[in-house]
Amino acid sequence: MSVTYLKRGKTEAARAEDDANTRSIVEGVLKDIEDRGDMAVRELSEKFDNYTPEAFRLSQEQINDLIGQLTERELADIKFAQEQVRNFAQAQRDTMLDLEVETMPGVVLGHKNIPVQSVGCYVPGGKFPMVASAHMSVATASVAGVPRIIASTPPFNGKPNPGVIAAMHFGGAHEIYVLGGIQAVGAMAIGTQTIDPVHMLVGPGNAFVAEAKRQLYGRVGIDLFAGPTETMVIADETVDAELCATDLLGQAEHGYNSPAVLVTNSRKLADATLQEIDRILEILPTAGTAKVSWEDYGEVIVCDSYNEMLDAANDIASEHVQVMTDRDDWFLENMHSYGALFLGPRTNVANGDKVIGTNHTLPTKKAGRYTGGLWVGKFLKTHSYQKITTDAAATLMGEYGSRLCILEGFVGHAEQCNLRVRRYGGVNVPYGEAAK
Repeated sequence: MSVTYLKRGKTEAARAEDDANTRSIVEGVLKDIEDRGDMAVRELSEKFDNYTPEAFRLSQEQINDLIGQLTERELADIKFAQEQVRNFAQAQRDTMLDLEVETMPGVVLGHKNIPVQSVGCYVPGGKFPMVASAHMSVATASVAGVPRIIASTPPFNGKPNPGVIAAMHFGGAHEIYVLGGIQAVGAMAIGTQTIDPVHMLVGPGNAFVAEAKRQLYGRVGIDLFAGPTETMVIADETVDAELCATDLLGQAEHGYNSPAVLVTNSRKLADATLQEIDRILEILPTAGTAKVSWEDYGEVIVCDSYNEMLDAANDIASEHVQVMTDRDDWFLENMHSYGALFLGPRTNVANGDKVIGTNHTLPTKKAGRYTGGLWVGKFLKTHSYQKITTDAAATLMGEYGSRLCILEGFVGHAEQCNLRVRRYGGVNVPYGEAAK
């Protein structure tokens, strides 16, 4: 058994150096926002986006004007995509039921699913206006019932992008800001003189946005660490090189550091895909980005067997995994570490990104080993409660609780239990002793 790399990307050491530089920059920017608030945000927007409007929050009049710049077809397409996202999010929400159960006579336990009370949704848009990201965060939070949803996106070509703003508005955002990058997520999480802080940050972004979310985690909740996009194609000879190359480069155009990996058991397909990638890069309008990303982060891995392909895929834990083999359902059954699966040649990552209804904010950098992507459940907190309704149950639980507290040396804890045994069971338990 063997695994052959026909192409490798940057080494782990080189990637780690990039991450360290990003960490240092983000730390300084977040401290500046904390120290100086709106003034820092305005200076950062001027520096990074060359954008300093009178106010970063859009008025309803500005929102209406931007929506009015879209054609009927564009508006219909946005609403269609958003409907698909809402429908799937609602179906997921319907599976999350409140619970109350009497576990024994007089002992009632339960849980309630309560929405996070305020969420900041970041929608990327520096290189491409990410209209779809507004559906994924804003509309999904709306389905979850979040009472305050604020959304922020960078200016595109120096001004708000009408498509993104429309999607935010239709999705249910209560406040819309035109702010990008670290200054956007920092302002939403930390708060400024004019922006009240939120309880949770969600949404994808570049390496700086992902690092800012990482550093802000704890002060606020986050959905997940969603850094630069990643894609993997798992393929055998049931498909051709054009499909593989197109699906790899279709995601590599996101940015200069977007890993794209082919895992196959066919050397013939691997070689043909490499040639096809070279051909497509000659004609792809976004080749200026995709070529750099492919050269630095692209990989081609040839395996001897489907089991080796599975092991390689689970180890890499890519954000998007496109499976095109003679056993797609076998991969569905056995894959355990990934962001989302796209099964069969009729399916593709772009549909998942834009319109099909599943959420495209997904774990990157191997985070798929311990979390799934953004979904309606991320905006809900499951809180437990308990109540004892009979004297007999209060006495029984008090007796067990008392003994277990004394076992650990918690006398004060034990007395909480003993008081109930005395009051509801008529049994006198001396202070500091376990109930018999």
